[in-house]
Amino acid sequence: MTDNLTNKFKQSLTEGGVTHGLWFGLANNIAAEICAQSGFDWMVLDAEHSPLSDKDVLACLQAIAPYDVNPIVRPVNGDKAVLKRLCDVGVQSFLVPMVDTAEEAAAIVSAVRYPAAKGQSGGGVRGLGTSMARAAQWNMTPNYFARANEEMCVILQIETKEGLKNLKDIAAVDGVDAVFIGPSDLGAALGYPGQPHHPNVVETVSQALKDIRVCGKPAGCLVVDPDVLKIYVNSGASFIGVGSDCGVLAKGVQRLYENFASGGGGKGEY
Repeated sequence: MTDNLTNKFKQSLTEGGVTHGLWFGLANNIAAEICAQSGFDWMVLDAEHSPLSDKDVLACLQAIAPYDVNPIVRPVNGDKAVLKRLCDVGVQSFLVPMVDTAEEAAAIVSAVRYPAAKGQSGGGVRGLGTSMARAAQWNMTPNYFARANEEMCVILQIETKEGLKNLKDIAAVDGVDAVFIGPSDLGAALGYPGQPHHPNVVETVSQALKDIRVCGKPAGCLVVDPDVLKIYVNSGASFIGVGSDCGVLAKGVQRLYENFASGGGGKGEY
């Protein structure tokens, strides 16, 4: 029986250095496996903005399991029922979008944890259904309940003015393992839609990253500009998304066309 409980991504948050990740949204397990062997430290299976269903998430988790990449799932929201189903298919690391208050943060932490054993603290309200849960290897994982809670990783995403205002309170919630800044939505909230690298957005994100680190929590963000990436690393970001599978495919196909098929008006004349 293999150890399917140790959360290597959660471990990496405390090991120092900077890790890099890829956003995944193609909703296909073969595409997930192709991306998994690329060398990235982690992958975000994005069920918020892509058509990934619970079954798709399960298939992708199974496809990438043999590879040295840590899966993170971004659910459509932090609803308890949504998180419960994803927990049971084996998700241990969550990136929950649009978190605005400490109360929301506490509810999310509670939703991914089982009730604490008698005499212990830090429990939650996650329902028990381990005989049907891949997470527990269908009740075949020894001492599952003794370790399940501590191996869950909760990353909360700040993307609004309200979330930014409450950032320190959110980061201080017990059970929040890291905080992630979403520059695109936060930039839009600040009045710069489609301009995640606007100087005012970069300045705001940089300060937020510093504030997260002051709170003693790891800080993450998404950035596709190498120069801005350096700014965010210097501001304290330690896990950074640097692109998406959809973006790589779209740009790669366009580049292929431009290199080989666009000569002579796209008629194959060179």
